[in-house]
Amino acid sequence: MKSFKAKIIDAIGIHARPAAAIVKVSGKFESTISIKLLENDKIANGKSVINLMSLGAKKDNKLEVIITGSDEDKALEEVKQVMLDNKLIELI
Repeated sequence: MKSFKAKIIDAIGIHARPAAAIVKVSGKFESTISIKLLENDKIANGKSVINLMSLGAKKDNKLEVIITGSDEDKALEEVKQVMLDNKLIELI
């Protein structure tokens, strides 16, 4: 299991565009990719746009991305990078 914590910096939170980017990258990996909203412990499947948007994650919310599986190292780096590239998060 690998994980990282971050704070949402996008003014809208997790919305369709960054959610779609996360799902696109996550779908390349066999590992399980979960995104946990630390404010309420809700967990979403990182491979589902609907799941990600249903978190209701807003600006300044903190989250943890948890990746488990055979390709977790590569998956962690790519998911983290797509979130940073989309200016969705800052690492904490």
